[in-house]
Amino acid sequence: MSDDPEDLDDAVAVFNEVRPRLMGIAYRMLGSHTEAEDLVQEVWLRWQAADRGAVKSPVAYLSTAVTRLAINASQSARARRETYIGPWLPEPVDTSADPYLGAEHGEALSFAVLLVLERLSPTERAAYVLREAFDYPYDELAAMLQSTEAAVRQLVSRARKRIRAERRTEVSGTQQQKLLTAFIAAARAGDLGALEQLLAKDAISYSDGGGAARASKFPVVGRLRVAKYHRAFHQHFWVGVEVEFGMANGRAVAMLSRDGEVFAVCTVTASAEGIDEVLWQMNPSKLTAIA
Repeated sequence: MSDDPEDLDDAVAVFNEVRPRLMGIAYRMLGSHTEAEDLVQEVWLRWQAADRGAVKSPVAYLSTAVTRLAINASQSARARRETYIGPWLPEPVDTSADPYLGAEHGEALSFAVLLVLERLSPTERAAYVLREAFDYPYDELAAMLQSTEAAVRQLVSRARKRIRAERRTEVSGTQQQKLLTAFIAAARAGDLGALEQLLAKDAISYSDGGGAARASKFPVVGRLRVAKYHRAFHQHFWVGVEVEFGMANGRAVAMLSRDGEVFAVCTVTASAEGIDEVLWQMNPSKLTAIA
């Protein structure tokens, strides 16, 4: 590591330029803004200590570092989530300010895709994210993942097939927003009939309270059950609640606050059959990036 102040200034400048990309990779790999920030900080420490004069491509060096750290972190995160209380959902992030988290590079960012990515191996996930969200060529992916180009192509192909198989074709963003608005209104009113009309036959509702907020510890499955579930708590749940609609993860969300504090974020994924998934993020530790 050089003690030259100018050299360190250059290192800071290079790192800050690449930092949004590093956050984009780490967040998509982990579904956690907090954990992604920790990884990026770890990469910065490694960059400070590196023989930077020998690095031909800082972008490739830093991207490789964060990817390998994220693969390791994904493995330990998977073990922790086996004991997580209730359904685990990704941490919502404000995608309006960051081009690598925002709509321009929105692949592998929606809640629905992040949930499917969770079921892939960490290496499959990395290959898919780097290829689909950041357009890395296969030869670079092979070097980053310490594999062969042919093997990496297979990883990306398997991930694509898995995601296509587990997801319906979503309606447009405008339609998603309309359905979310209608769903929130129906849930708040406890209108069972309206809720049933909005939901797909096999709709499923996930609530992530993480043991820190009151939420269902199990997914609620089926149109009528999901509708009844939301009607059941409409009277006490919505008292004193203000709703603000915004964007997170490139999708419309409803942010619920009480006494000026956001305590829940709700979004839906919908296809031509109606709302397929209702996602409630209520874990306080996961609302810091959007509240």
